[in-house]
Amino acid sequence: MLLPSLRTLVSCGCRNAGRGFQQRNRTPHLRQWLAKRSQHSITAEAGANTAPATVPNAATNRILGRWLLGCSGLVVGAVVLGGVTRLTESGLSMVDWHLVREMKPPQTRAEWEAEFAKYRQFPEFKIMNHDMTLPEFKFIFYMEWGHRMWGRLVGLAYVLPTIYFWKKGYFNRSMKGRALGLCGFVFFQGLLGWYMVKSGLEEKPESYDVPRVSQYRLSAHLGSALLLYCASLWTGLTLMVEPHKLANTKRLNQLRRFAKGTVGLVFLTALSGAFVAGLDAGLVYNSFPMMGDRWIPDDLLAFSPTLKNFFENPTTVQFDHRVLAISSLTAITGLYMFSRRMMLPRRAKIAISCLTAMAYAQVALGISTLLLYVPTPLAATHQSGSVALLSLAIWVLAELRKVAK
Repeated sequence: MLLPSLRTLVSCGCRNAGRGFQQRNRTPHLRQWLAKRSQHSITAEAGANTAPATVPNAATNRILGRWLLGCSGLVVGAVVLGGVTRLTESGLSMVDWHLVREMKPPQTRAEWEAEFAKYRQFPEFKIMNHDMTLPEFKFIFYMEWGHRMWGRLVGLAYVLPTIYFWKKGYFNRSMKGRALGLCGFVFFQGLLGWYMVKSGLEEKPESYDVPRVSQYRLSAHLGSALLLYCASLWTGLTLMVEPHKLANTKRLNQLRRFAKGTVGLVFLTALSGAFVAGLDAGLVYNSFPMMGDRWIPDDLLAFSPTLKNFFENPTTVQFDHRVLAISSLTAITGLYMFSRRMMLPRRAKIAISCLTAMAYAQVALGISTLLLYVPTPLAATHQSGSVALLSLAIWVLAELRKVAK
């Protein structure tokens, strides 16, 4: 009885000793594995902390596209408000320019009287508005003040999101350059606006004309605003709208070139409208299709040298605007007819159809504005229509663009 018990005790002791030896052998391996895993976790966390917050992708591109389309809408608002300000002859009511101080309009009667006294020192009051009352001055002042404050809003809408998106890493290298260019163009546009206003505040003893801003500076101001708008709209659309995978056939390339030429013609027509506005050329010949009782008026080239007529003769400026408008309508109609003979994506066909419909509506608005002696509501609608037409032309280009390689 004693011998079997002793054997059982010895075998159990051997097994327990073997298990203890195995556990002691496993322990260093387990510790090494845990140490390596903790090192990998620390390395991964450090890499995550040093990596950029985000990488430009489809989602961030859509965000940037919406931002730029929103900025485009604000630029349209500035263009429309600027047109109404000019039509109501309010643009020369603020005779100085301060980036921050003028953001607060006059509050008390004394402040209004002081502002009105400054306005009375300049040619517009002396020649045109010498019997203006303080309430009438407040109206034109608030028109110009609203236009300037809207311009500051446009600037903030470009600059502040640019800073935010730059820090978040939403911009690739190309978009960084575009964003900086757009922000710089906004500041240039503001300075150009004041440079334009200054031309209407200058004393011109040799001139018997009503005080107005230089048509050259007005055209530069409008043209730069339209360039800013086109660049923002184009970039926003290309970020949001996927390009169609179209075969690069000869006819498609011809359509693309045709569309680019049409956009250029529409832009040039809108720019010529600034010369019409700057010279009040819409009040010269208020008949259509003839100018008075002639197709080509006698005073078309009355100024010397001849080149001067295209920029300073109201008759020539109105004639040029008519020719450009009809040329734009003809080109858009031709683009529509050419596109109907091709297999295009549905979205591209809709864009071209909308462009064509808007072109005919814009010409009808222009003729009505002319025949009715340029009433302010109709003239403002016509000016807004030019931006709408340009927008649809940009949309057509975005739909027909090539896939980036």
